This record gives sequence, C-alpha cells and structure tokens, in this order.
Amino acid sequence: MATTYTIAELAREFDITARAIRFYEDQGLLSPMREGQGGRNRVYTPRDRTRLKLTLRGKRLGLTLSEIKSIVDMYESPRDTVAQINRFLGVLSHQRETLEQQRADIEMSLAEIAGHEEECRRLLADAGDGESGQPQERDAA
Repeated sequence: MATTYTIAELAREFDITARAIRFYEDQGLLSPMREGQGGRNRVYTPRDRTRLKLTLRGKRLGLTLSEIKSIVDMYESPRDTVAQINRFLGVLSHQRETLEQQRADIEMSLAEIAGHEEECRRLLADAGDGESGQPQERDAA
C-alpha cells in the first residue's frame, strides 16, 4: 500500500496550519482523497506532499498562488520539458526583477530615513539640550 499522510502530519512536517493546507486545496493546488464517514477525512498522497512542498517553495520565492499552480501543474504533464523549463525561467526572471526593484525602493527609503534622522539630530544639537528634553522653539524669521 502506498504511503499516505493526514492533514495533521503534513501540517506538522511543513510547520504550517491545517487551515493553510485546506486553503491550498481550495485553490486547486492539492486534491486529497476522502475517506471515512461522509468523506470527512482527507488523505494525502506522496503527489500531494510534493505539490505542497513546491507550493511552499514558490511562496518563499514570492510567487503568486496562480503562478505556483501554473508551474506545479506544468510538471504534471511530461509533454515538453524544454517549454516547461523556459516557462519556469521566465517566471523566475520576472520575480527577480520585482525583488530587485523592491530592494532598490527599500534602499532609497532607508537613505531618506537616514537623511531625516541626521537632520533631526542636527536640529536637536542646534536647539541645545533643554531641561525638558524638548527642542526649543525658534522664532519665525
């Protein structure tokens, strides 16, 4: 008999909640078998485990669930491996560009914050260390 997993086992193994696994199921990323009275118990196959692992890897890369589903589904059919790899490379390239732009935006924000901090420290130094610790008011010129 093939190895199967419960939702609790997968949640524990991947350190996620059962609710997250059910969400991925709702999104079509997983399709467990149902057992027990009324099909209440989800039974995950090694295929589901692999799809969950790939889904979580895609999330760490910052991919959307639709991008992840497209890539994971692509590997379900062994039709054209070259096309599949090229598609994956395209997704990775786009994600790299997005992350590099975000990094540039963060660097710019950090530089702006540093400039504001420097200006505030200069203003405090110019105002002196008043008893209250508050900057002294300046006359409007």
